[in-house]
Amino acid sequence: MKAFIFDLNGTMIHDMEYHTKAWQHIFNHELGSNFTWEEVKPQMYGKNGEVLERMFGPDRFTAEEIEQLSVAKEQRYQDEFRPHLHLLPGLAEFLERAYQQDIPVAIGSAAIPFNIDFVLDTLDIRRYFRAIVSADDVTLSKPHPETFLKAAAQLGVAPADCVVFEDVPKGAEAAHNAGMNTVILTTTHQPQEFAHLPNVLHFAEDFNDTFISNLL
Repeated sequence: MKAFIFDLNGTMIHDMEYHTKAWQHIFNHELGSNFTWEEVKPQMYGKNGEVLERMFGPDRFTAEEIEQLSVAKEQRYQDEFRPHLHLLPGLAEFLERAYQQDIPVAIGSAAIPFNIDFVLDTLDIRRYFRAIVSADDVTLSKPHPETFLKAAAQLGVAPADCVVFEDVPKGAEAAHNAGMNTVILTTTHQPQEFAHLPNVLHFAEDFNDTFISNLL
């Protein structure tokens, strides 16, 4: 393949539990709701405002309130996850090999820059990524293909020549809508949840997987 595009949360780092915990705390302790884990987990995709809209409806919060809740959630997430922040096994080596082979790599994530910077700078891996597409860079979130199409365009690579690494069905669907194949990291979802998607090449627990190594 000519390029790789990585989702961030749940794909490069195993942190989706911490996003879910942070949102559940905000929903239940600050907004007076009583959402269960099972109700919150499936909504963990897209922009923060979209998450809030799915959980509470389109007219519950003003733009200012959404921003305030988003900041509170991300600060809580980072505080709790920071001691556990590390790349999935094998990813550091994969990124270095791609870098040495001059294969362009991008991040295509619904995370805000605040969280992307938190990961890239804390782990000192920014040099590996030639393009970064965040929530702030798109109008339409996954499963719309805008995130991945923008990443491919910034890399100067045709969509069909990209492999996307993802962990959630909506992300894999976005890759399909962009005309890209995907490899799924099974950090948060089981393979059967992707059965409806024809673009999934492989499922892997981490980047030590032989199939992933052979992509380089």
